[in-house]
Amino acid sequence: MQQPITWNDPDLFSKEKENLYFDRKSARLNAKETARHICAFANASGGKLVIGIEDNGEITGFKRDGARDIEEFEQAPIVGCDPSPVVHAMRVPVKNAKGQDDQILVLEVASSTGRVIARRSDKAVFLRQRDSSVELDREQVLALEYDKNQRRYEDEVQERSSVEDVDPEVVARYKAELGTEASDEQVLRSRGFLQDGHLTNAGVLLFSENPTRFIPWARVRVIRFDGNKMETGRRLNIVKDRTFDGPLPKQIEGAKGFISSQLREFQYLGDDGRFKIIPEYPEFAWFEGLVNAVTHRDYAMSGDHIRVMMYGDRLEITSPGGLPNMVTLENMRYTRWSRNPIIARTLVEFGWVRELNEGVQRIYDEMASFFLNEPTYSEPNGMSVRLVLENSITSRVLRQADAVAESLGAGVYGDLSEYELAAVQYTYGKGRVTVRGLAEHLGRSSKVARATLRSLADRRILDWHGTSATDPSQYYDLHRAE
Repeated sequence: MQQPITWNDPDLFSKEKENLYFDRKSARLNAKETARHICAFANASGGKLVIGIEDNGEITGFKRDGARDIEEFEQAPIVGCDPSPVVHAMRVPVKNAKGQDDQILVLEVASSTGRVIARRSDKAVFLRQRDSSVELDREQVLALEYDKNQRRYEDEVQERSSVEDVDPEVVARYKAELGTEASDEQVLRSRGFLQDGHLTNAGVLLFSENPTRFIPWARVRVIRFDGNKMETGRRLNIVKDRTFDGPLPKQIEGAKGFISSQLREFQYLGDDGRFKIIPEYPEFAWFEGLVNAVTHRDYAMSGDHIRVMMYGDRLEITSPGGLPNMVTLENMRYTRWSRNPIIARTLVEFGWVRELNEGVQRIYDEMASFFLNEPTYSEPNGMSVRLVLENSITSRVLRQADAVAESLGAGVYGDLSEYELAAVQYTYGKGRVTVRGLAEHLGRSSKVARATLRSLADRRILDWHGTSATDPSQYYDLHRAE
């Protein structure tokens, strides 16, 4: 995982690999290239540009032939960038490769949170990606302006829309939350969702009956698979596939209800001898992930939609657009920055969003409280954000047990006693069971375990394997139909 370098250590600068937060350049670097890297860091998450060290790590300082004056680099943010980013320059004494007393220059570039920084000479815009400063095309610059809130997609007006496009039910609920009896048009205009008779993009997404008429990619698709991976062709394993494309409050409600209907609850025998129910995932974790995706996705990115993929061992939520502005995979648990502040504020008023960013941290806490693996966030191709919630080993075993138990038929399954049900589930998880193993699992005597297993064998739910009643290697496993 790439991390910023916190110490101005010449030896570390010489050996460290260049990354998202760090680059080193010779003191012979020309003014245009210097501005390129400063702009790139400022438009991303900030970082350190170290002048006086070659790409191969050799410390050559400012006494080498062809080196430019150190003052030129110190003035580069002002002379070469528009607007000027915040840069702190520090001269660090070193011994250069020739053994001379010399110095390097560390330019600590702060992330620009409100403006896109361009190179002054040609208005080119760059962004730090991995270990390179990449020039952006026009569409990418526009997306970055949205990201910096220099320009907001949600503020732009949909010229083809009007107040006639709103969903009266959603607007009525919104007015109830605000405690007002003003007309729909007055409320939407006063809150900035209606301008000169047309809905803004935020107004379309939140209140129009059919947002996809104006923004076709504004929808949530939920797919449940049979198994742990997506198959194709004849092996296609999609069990359920639903798309939700109404106003955002209804998208959230519809997707929540559908996901909830596809999740399993598992029964297990607790240490106290009583049967207990555990959900596949804590509700807060997956629902917060869904709401975050709807709230913070990049709606300016066309051609893609939010996807919730439900597999046997995990649930994935993928939202179009990378993490916004100053938020990174490393700091997202604690840093709040909303790409769509109007949408976020409105969903807060509807009661769906926790605006103070405790949501991501609580996803981690909820998964830990269920003894599940930590959630994992990633940015596939830098073009989307993906949250993955994994089942625990226990949940996966119980899911398999639940599926096989269902194959027995509702009548047979419902007739099992508590001990018989526990024995069947235990056998599904382990593959086979012995009298002693079941007795230890139930916390009961061998006599109770033996009677339970014999009863299941008599009903051909389990098969007995052994040479005699005293065979020490005897065991039971699931009955296999002839």
